[in-house]
Amino acid sequence: MAKKKAVNKTGKGDESKLFAWLATFFTIIGFVIALMLRRDDEYVMYYAKQGLVLFVGFAIGGIFQIVPIIGQLFLLFVVILWAIAWINALSGERRKTWLVQELAEKIKI
Repeated sequence: MAKKKAVNKTGKGDESKLFAWLATFFTIIGFVIALMLRRDDEYVMYYAKQGLVLFVGFAIGGIFQIVPIIGQLFLLFVVILWAIAWINALSGERRKTWLVQELAEKIKI
């Protein structure tokens, strides 16, 4: 008898939510893991692309550290978007993370 996947009331399995969260939390590493293990899971890839965009945001923020106040504010902004993406990934729904999702939709994989 095949084992059923745990599915919550939103229709997303716990495993998909976990991989989506990992993809956003670990940004570039999470993106690579999602790409290797869950490429066919649209929900996971939706958030993996957001993780990739957030990684680029962190890299740009690192470069902006040359300008003290602007760099710190930019990194704070990216960290806030990063935390919102975690919450969205754990929701079991495809929620848009402001600004991040618009950029992530341009990534074709």
